[in-house]
Amino acid sequence: MRRIHVIARRIVALAIILSLLFGGYAYLRKRPQDLPWTQIDLAQPVGLFTGRKLAALGQSPDQCRALLDRAGVAYVALPPGGSGQCRYDDAVRLEGGEDAIRLSPASVGPSCPVAAALKLWEWHVVQPAAQRHFGQAVRSMSHFGSFSCRRIYGRSEGDFSEHATADAIDIAGFTLEDGRRVTVVGGWKGEDKDAAFLREVRDGACPLFSTVLSPDYNAAHRDHFHLDQADRGAFGWRACR
Repeated sequence: MRRIHVIARRIVALAIILSLLFGGYAYLRKRPQDLPWTQIDLAQPVGLFTGRKLAALGQSPDQCRALLDRAGVAYVALPPGGSGQCRYDDAVRLEGGEDAIRLSPASVGPSCPVAAALKLWEWHVVQPAAQRHFGQAVRSMSHFGSFSCRRIYGRSEGDFSEHATADAIDIAGFTLEDGRRVTVVGGWKGEDKDAAFLREVRDGACPLFSTVLSPDYNAAHRDHFHLDQADRGAFGWRACR
């Protein structure tokens, strides 16, 4: 019993030390977004805990929409829909603009945490990568939808997919300003700039979404990136393949 108490005290001491180190690091670098206990701000660069904070917004729809408002994101809040295991109540439809990437089809309504992550992905990952690889911006992103009342992989049993609550979206490709399309199915394999761009935006999605699945994961994802905001807790597992 004494040994257990000693181990417990050491764990607590280690947790305190780690918290102090995190706090000192964030203070010195002026990066509060790197701390797990600070509130998320979409105006800040992506931090160590940004993705987890985005996923946690699924418990606070009003806070999530307020964050979009403060960041100047144009959107329409959609009414609740679905039923039972397939119900959503925080879906939003992002509005395209002169400087905003449009979703195609435009009618899609992912959950607010997914929409917030998509905007950060656009600002900090997709558009910078497009400028580096193509010298121009992305005009629109095509997708295979968000809400779909189904279980994982469409099985008849097992856990429901994050699509069942609109907490996921499947991105299929990107259209550049000059009209050229870069698709996951057509550009993933190879050594050209299309493949480099797709890999960069896939990797850049990982700090923002709970789950990122690409053609590297399995054949079912050969033509899209699956991006979801499964809320697995502040220190739950995350997937990036």
